[in-house]
Amino acid sequence: MNWYLQSGKNSDVVLNTQITFSRNLRNYKFATENPKEIQEIENLIKSNLPSLGYDLKLLKLKDMDKLTKMSLIEKGLMPEDIKEYSSILINNEENICIIINSNDHIELQVFSAGMEIENAFNLAKEIDEKLNNTFDIAKSKKYGYLTTSPTNVGTGLIAKATLHLPGLTKTGNIRKISKTLNNFGLNFIGMYLSNQEIVGDIYQISNKQTLGISESTIVNNLKAIIEKTIEQERQARKILAKNQIELEDLIYRDFGILTNARKLKWVDAIELLSNVKMGVDLGLLDELTDEKVAKIYFLINPANLQLHYGQNLEAYDRDIKRAEMIKQIIKE
Repeated sequence: MNWYLQSGKNSDVVLNTQITFSRNLRNYKFATENPKEIQEIENLIKSNLPSLGYDLKLLKLKDMDKLTKMSLIEKGLMPEDIKEYSSILINNEENICIIINSNDHIELQVFSAGMEIENAFNLAKEIDEKLNNTFDIAKSKKYGYLTTSPTNVGTGLIAKATLHLPGLTKTGNIRKISKTLNNFGLNFIGMYLSNQEIVGDIYQISNKQTLGISESTIVNNLKAIIEKTIEQERQARKILAKNQIELEDLIYRDFGILTNARKLKWVDAIELLSNVKMGVDLGLLDELTDEKVAKIYFLINPANLQLHYGQNLEAYDRDIKRAEMIKQIIKE
């Protein structure tokens, strides 16, 4: 099963974790837009695929249809601003996705469901060592790995965790958390926006510093922060649960809309699902499991919804199919 359909450790709060290493080849211009160099880099990496292992296959963006591209973006495997001439190396489980010729020559990404940041790091480090042994990677004795962006120089490591924080949001503590994390030198952003407002109570924490600090320190620091945030979110949910009738009413009203709506816009679905997931995780809602919630989160997105039904759908028809899909999963 693909990682984004799984329920991992501490998945009541941590939806997923991600490790990214940015690397460049020494003898090529960084962020090159030269077609000859782009093809040379791709051919060089492709010819060494057997030595990398992990059943990676190469996919060119220019050969993908629009829905496939959007599906990969919705899964978080590629950024929206990925270059049209880029390609990716990806395995069947899609927990390893290496972007070639985008901002850097090589952007190694490893994903996992739940709070598995150490396991994701260990796998990413294992692959990174193979990359270093196979290719002439650009690095400096003084600065470490050299990257297109100065902010990634050093380790070239960005560690991320995506968290569901409805308790901290509803108790009004989310701004305090944001300020604290920023003071610790971490990025803290809302994952989804609608009309400039954060929707769905889903946030992402990641490190800012990559220079003058070791890879293991980056991961361990982020792990400690995430664990503290998990503790605070669970405490906030306990506070909400003291007024049980009000909380259950909120959860079951949203569940009622999910199960009975004839059409649902994406923004409405992501908002409703936040309270429903909290109800599942608190044991207040038995009609769903965390795995079913993960599947709904995945399939409510426009491209993956259309791929699920094997149809190109206009927005209005997507809203109808989204409501239909949610009811189907709940009944499974």
